[in-house]
Amino acid sequence: MQLSALSILVSIGLLSLFSQWLAWRIRVPAILFLLASGLLLGPVAGILEPDALFGDLLFPFIALAVAVIIFEGSLTLNREEIRGHGDVVRRLISWGIVIIWLLVALMAHWLIGLSWGLSFLFGAIMTVTGPTVIMPMIQAVRPTRPVANILRWEGILIDPIGAILAVLTFSVVVASQDSHDWADLPLQLLRILGTGFLAGGLGGFLWGMALRRYWIPQFLHNVATLLVVFAIYAFSDTLAHESGLLAVTVMGVWLANTPGIHIRSLLDFKESLSILLISALFILLAARLEFEQMQVVGWPALVLMLGIQFFARPLKVALCTLGSSLNWRERALLAWIGPRGIVAAAITAVFAERLESAGVEGAQLLVPLAFAVIVGTVALQSLTARPLARALNASAPAPEGVLMLGANAFSIALANTLNDAGFNVVIADNDWDSLRRARMSGLRTYYGNPMSDHAERTLDLTGIGYLFALSRNSELNRLACTYFAHPFGRQGVYMLPVNLESGEASNSKRKPSSEMPGRRLFTDNASLSKLLSSVSRGAEIRATRLSESYGYSQFLEDGDKQRILLVAWNERGKLLPWSKRWANTLEPGWTIASISASSPEESA
Repeated sequence: MQLSALSILVSIGLLSLFSQWLAWRIRVPAILFLLASGLLLGPVAGILEPDALFGDLLFPFIALAVAVIIFEGSLTLNREEIRGHGDVVRRLISWGIVIIWLLVALMAHWLIGLSWGLSFLFGAIMTVTGPTVIMPMIQAVRPTRPVANILRWEGILIDPIGAILAVLTFSVVVASQDSHDWADLPLQLLRILGTGFLAGGLGGFLWGMALRRYWIPQFLHNVATLLVVFAIYAFSDTLAHESGLLAVTVMGVWLANTPGIHIRSLLDFKESLSILLISALFILLAARLEFEQMQVVGWPALVLMLGIQFFARPLKVALCTLGSSLNWRERALLAWIGPRGIVAAAITAVFAERLESAGVEGAQLLVPLAFAVIVGTVALQSLTARPLARALNASAPAPEGVLMLGANAFSIALANTLNDAGFNVVIADNDWDSLRRARMSGLRTYYGNPMSDHAERTLDLTGIGYLFALSRNSELNRLACTYFAHPFGRQGVYMLPVNLESGEASNSKRKPSSEMPGRRLFTDNASLSKLLSSVSRGAEIRATRLSESYGYSQFLEDGDKQRILLVAWNERGKLLPWSKRWANTLEPGWTIASISASSPEESA
């Protein structure tokens, strides 16, 4: 059945949505399902032919999409953040990249027979991993915190750095093709690099000035930034062919290191756009694959993928972790996890098309080779990383930590109590001043929306298994419970009413639907306003330990009528927010945290 162009475009969108949703449900990188969708629509069913559907606009669209992806990655290259993530991360994203680059280039030349120029280009492309494939794997594997932190920041930082290396290598290959006189090669390369750096630096400087001086209204920041990125890419590429990607990379790095610019808002603008672009891009690229191409690379491509998995990545990690505090189990797990993602696929497609047009022999092999490595590493590691982490005893224990939404006097007091008991606690809030007391108490904090794309990439939830929604915004609390119901489960998300309404009608209006994720936090007589009032009057959270001679029944008899029961924990690190099951669950060795809702004078 021949489908119209409109139906095909809608099908791409729906398959993108389904692939992302399915990956979210089972916690694996969405690339696997996007690839399957592209192959199903393309070479299997013959429904989608990207070249026929988009014509001459296909590769300009792919190039602009890649420009946006690389620009977003380069926005994370803040020199202060790079300094703050330890020697291992710095090694992995510096000379660790050189190790992978050289090893993959050698394997591509000897196993596949690529020329040295294409081999080094392919090696540069394969240095990137990327947060789009690393984050779902971390959530599924739940490695120890050091391993999770290293993997997350390596994925974030290596994307733009690897892309810069790939662009520079590609510039050398292109310059060598355009110039038949080796004496002209340095001049040609200098023209590409100079144009990219100058255009990107100028764009970053001017656009940073416009944002910093409020020449652009807030509601236009997102769309305007996107269009400026497109303009800088096109401008640079027009002046010097193949310099556009370098220009947007330089622009992103410039903006990331310019004071006075709210980078987070620029990152957030492409949250939905990135999902759409990445999903559509991968389906289109997969649909362009031909089984004949895969047969041409054949078994050597599989051997190349296995060489990266079993030799190149382990050697890189082994050298970069020498002298670190990681034990051999953590180093082994770190060496196993390093899948390739959408940036590698997209850059390969753009570079291969340009090189094929220039008549470079062997350029047609780059795309099937890249997909072989991407699919092989993602599939193999998705299936084996979690069992391997358990076998190595390098996975985090059952997540009993707490993410608290809302920084206020009560949430900070509760967070300090749980932190003193040995639990991992993070307080998230959009208000910087509200977080000040939490930071001064030594608590971990996250400034921003924990449901944002930025949080998904940077918020460390290792060991976190509960959400306590304690903000003054009831709707935000409910939204957070809905968002975190999947990673934590419905049994792990709790919300506290802001106020206790009187009257049956009022209760029916204010009470959350039974279908909404989010369990009632603390006892029925508790509300955020009531607890904040108690804290303001001097009430403190008390921790009472149960024993053989002092059980739960005696604890209840000794308390005043205004006491609110909060949470309990045992010696094995099990956390249990208040519930009616306490009567049958709490045994000697459990500790109960409670607070009196009456004034100190009344409870004395």
